[in-house]
Order: sequence, then structure tokens, then C-alpha cells
Amino acid sequence: MKVHLKAFASFKDILGKEKDVNVKEGASVGELLEDLSSKNTKLKDAIFDETGQLRDYVILMKNRKSIEHMEGLNTKLSEGDEVAILPPVAGG
Repeated sequence: MKVHLKAFASFKDILGKEKDVNVKEGASVGELLEDLSSKNTKLKDAIFDETGQLRDYVILMKNRKSIEHMEGLNTKLSEGDEVAILPPVAGG
């Protein structure tokens, strides 16, 4: 199944701005990230710490809603979902 990936700021430099990604049926956001980072060490270092945990500053969205308000990395994906990867946003 296909999901649409959007990356912003430093993540855009690693992944490109946006692309469609094939994932297995019923995959989670965490499985998507593991698959992407297994093919890209820069992404792995940017998203996961040395223990394999998601870095605190990584913001993940599914269909414009934070996965923190869903099931975190266990949030299931469906055909056509949009996943966004963002760094923290600050202004002043």
C-alpha cells in the first residue's frame, strides 16, 4: 500500500520534500520509520537516538494530526495516508 511522506527542515534535506512510499498492509508509523531508516543512516541518526528510541524533538503527524494523540509509533497506516516528519517549531 502507498502512503505519502512529507519532510520538513532538516528532514527534508535527508529525504526530499515529499514522496510516495510503499509499506506493507497494516504497517505502523514506527514500521515506516524503521524501514526508511534502515536504508538511510543519516535519517536513522536524525530520528533515533543511540538506544533506538525516537528522539524527543521529532514531531510526527498522520493526516495533519499528531500521532501523540493516537497510538504513537504504533499508529496504523492506511492506503493514501499522509505522514509528516517535522523538527520542533519555534518562533519569536
